[in-house]
Amino acid sequence: MFTKILIANRGEIACRVIRTAKKMGIRTVAVYSDADALAPHVTMADEAVHIGPPPAAESYLLADKIIAACQATGAQAVHPGYGFLSERESFAKALADAGIAFIGPPANAIAAMGDKIESKKLAKAAGVNVVPGYLGAIADTDEAVKIATDIGYPVMMKASAGGGGKGMRLAWSEQDVREGFEATKREGLASFGDDRVFIEKFIESPRHIEIQLLGDQHGNIVYLNERECSIQRRHQKVVEEAPSPFVTPAMRKAMGEQAVALARAVGYYSAGTVELIVSGADKTGQGFYFLEMNTRLQVEHPVTEEITGLDLVEQMIRVAAGEPLGFTQDEVRLNGWSMESRVYAEDPYRNFLPSTGRLTRYRPPAERRSADAVVRVDTGVMEGGEVSIFYDPMIAKLVSWAPTREAAIDLQIDAIDRYEIAGVGTNLDFLSALAQHQRFRSGEITTGFIAEEYPEGFHGAPETPVAAQAVAAVAAAMAGIDAERALRVDGQLGTPLEPAAHWIVRIDGEEHDVVLEADAAVVDGVRVGLSLGYRPGATLVEAEVNGAVLALRVARQRGYAMITTAGRARKVQAMRPAVAALRHHMIDKIPPDMSKFLVSPMPGLLTRLLVAEGDRVEAGQPLATVEAMKMENMLRAEKAGTVARVAAEVGASLAIDQVILEFG
Repeated sequence: MFTKILIANRGEIACRVIRTAKKMGIRTVAVYSDADALAPHVTMADEAVHIGPPPAAESYLLADKIIAACQATGAQAVHPGYGFLSERESFAKALADAGIAFIGPPANAIAAMGDKIESKKLAKAAGVNVVPGYLGAIADTDEAVKIATDIGYPVMMKASAGGGGKGMRLAWSEQDVREGFEATKREGLASFGDDRVFIEKFIESPRHIEIQLLGDQHGNIVYLNERECSIQRRHQKVVEEAPSPFVTPAMRKAMGEQAVALARAVGYYSAGTVELIVSGADKTGQGFYFLEMNTRLQVEHPVTEEITGLDLVEQMIRVAAGEPLGFTQDEVRLNGWSMESRVYAEDPYRNFLPSTGRLTRYRPPAERRSADAVVRVDTGVMEGGEVSIFYDPMIAKLVSWAPTREAAIDLQIDAIDRYEIAGVGTNLDFLSALAQHQRFRSGEITTGFIAEEYPEGFHGAPETPVAAQAVAAVAAAMAGIDAERALRVDGQLGTPLEPAAHWIVRIDGEEHDVVLEADAAVVDGVRVGLSLGYRPGATLVEAEVNGAVLALRVARQRGYAMITTAGRARKVQAMRPAVAALRHHMIDKIPPDMSKFLVSPMPGLLTRLLVAEGDRVEAGQPLATVEAMKMENMLRAEKAGTVARVAAEVGASLAIDQVILEFG
């Protein structure tokens, strides 16, 4: 067994690998860029080596610097995590040439599966179901249109070396192909150094299901059940679970055996995942097709660990050290249900635009593990740390496990309510709303779920009378405790007034009459049981309302508080009745009219301007392209008008809401 390994990655996956290595008694070496000098993975490791400036291309993607760090520290093996160098055949070969073990699959398997076109040919030859499509490289847009027409719309255009949702575009028509083909090529080149694109049939009512594989260097390969990854936004996974609510035991066996056959065909070992697209409309159990094989650990691996009881990182390390698997296919467990939500630094209220900045508050929910409930947080950030523009915006993975799917979902909702993050926007409210959505809870999901259920964007979880009543009761009780404390302080200077029991609570403009009692609150004439754990100034409050335990996040502003629970942030004021009578104006102010400007919806690079001063534009017309997080974002005209002024040049680094064009 190795005595020292280097982790060629950063963030939560680096921390994840370090935790397992420590458990195994293996010393660890972290690498870091200038941006990560104080990051948790650096302080967790036994040693750390600086490898360059913040851009990944100048640090984490430089194989020679990783190898030099191994040689300087005596690391015998490298775990690549995911992303960066994890699926680079050249990196695995370079390590081998330097006498350093790669904690991953053999280089030839990475090469075989890394090319989406060639991998589909190999899959077909191995007897794996494949999606109808054109597997050759496509020369230009005209050829792409012809191929798409022959296959039949809708089709998916994909960068051959793509992954992680990048370099993919759905086309419903010839116009979509003509608009998107070149952009797909550019994204493939920018993100993966390969501009080849292929086209395949888009499966309608699709579900994204993947099979986790594990093999050793002695020819043993097993599948560790499946994961459902259908909750996606722009082809980026948001929520994953294991097992799938759709997959039957017969499907699981068929999918698993095909995945093993493919792995065996390329001599695979270590952890890997075969991704499948599954027709939700096909009830025969045969409507699943090969998408790609990821020759690395997946972001969502924790849900598989929770239902099988296996530590996949430990298994990868043991396989790399030459050990055989310690179990057979028949011994693979499937116990209970696990969910994972990806916590991203993004603003769901502004079309999920990336959010960067310093984490002025970072308090994840308490982890716990018992016979009937698990809450686990895999994270790589800390309070005071920065979410930078250089790396993926994922802050953490929130994982729950319970004996049933419904219980695992409920654990997610409760844990999300207890997650405190300030300084950057996050998708916590959105994750809570997803977990509460009845269609999600029913298991009737597809990869189009988010687009179908939130066509106008996300505006918070739906309000309910019961939830509003609970928030009103809690807000009044908090105000009462704050007032009582103020009276005690004032009492040092004279005789204090009696604490107030009667409050008017305004929630998003709606007023509620609340009278506090010893163990209850009367809200708009309805008595509700109330028990509150609150100290003045607390930012996380736990309450029991009519027997139900609630966690509420409290962010105080001037004159009001934002109180968030169950995925809905509410603007709340608790006032004495006499004060409320004098304050019937709305809290919200009318925002300035920005309709005559095209502004950047995110920090990014202005890569294209498609109009000039004096041009007449029509509603829906493409105006400019902004690149952020290696993704191209097309900006279109909201209405017809004339370009009066161009305020930014191509190549400019744009701040959020920076003006690009002004219309006359």
